[in-house]
Amino acid sequence: MENTQVNIVEVITQTINNLFSNLFSSIDNSLYSILDDLLFVGPNLFNDSNLGKILGNFNSDGLILICNSLLLGFTLYYACFLMISKLTFSPVQNPIQFLFKLFLSAIAINYSLFLVEQFITIFSNISLAIREVGETVLNENICLSAFIEKFNSTIYIENSGLNIFSLDGLMKSFVSIGLLNLAISYSIRYILIKVFIIFTPFAFISLINNNTSWIFKSWFKLFISLLSLQLLVSLILLISFSIEFNSSDTFSKFVYLGSVYSLIRANSFIKDFMGGLSTDVSTGISNFKSLFIK
Repeated sequence: MENTQVNIVEVITQTINNLFSNLFSSIDNSLYSILDDLLFVGPNLFNDSNLGKILGNFNSDGLILICNSLLLGFTLYYACFLMISKLTFSPVQNPIQFLFKLFLSAIAINYSLFLVEQFITIFSNISLAIREVGETVLNENICLSAFIEKFNSTIYIENSGLNIFSLDGLMKSFVSIGLLNLAISYSIRYILIKVFIIFTPFAFISLINNNTSWIFKSWFKLFISLLSLQLLVSLILLISFSIEFNSSDTFSKFVYLGSVYSLIRANSFIKDFMGGLSTDVSTGISNFKSLFIK
């Protein structure tokens, strides 16, 4: 009877381990090919022809045509306000200053896609330079997919099997769920970057009026915070790959686990340091819940 109970426990334990092993392997294999593409945003983002179609230009349908129409509206509003100010003696922006802002805004609006592409390219090149330092000095491919492979070889040796009820099993569970969280977070960030690209001409047009210039400042701050994430992650990966890890050393395992946690929390670090948006799934859920709390 006792042997039967032991066999049942072993079967249940083995079944649970197999289920989690298959789940974690599926998560890792699915994330290998997408995490780096989602995180390291560069000029290839503009291969999407729909972005150009949505923005358009000065002589075709699109958001830029709408912004050019708004420029005309701002000009008429300023002309009317300038005439009224002669009667009411209310303060008004200097006409030369207004025309100068109008001229610069018109150029920025009509070349907004080009300007924002160059801006993203700068951040892409900086993150690439950081990773190339690691590749030159450490002879390692500094990227998230290589990081996952190194983690699996350090914490979890696939050939030895997964024991979910061990310390290594718990670490592997934390990391796999964390990487899934990263994939969702980076996907949200990827979408938001495209949203901010589309909003670019409206941000430039807000510079014409002092009362609306805060829109550009907010857009610029949020956009930088989203792009800065790949710089911080590049540095975290560089430091992580520079540390010597040993699969038989518990200290090494926890340091490696700290690297994974730093990657998960990188977006929150950027938000705390620079302000901006948080794309962390857990933070987003907390903020959503707070809307219903009086």
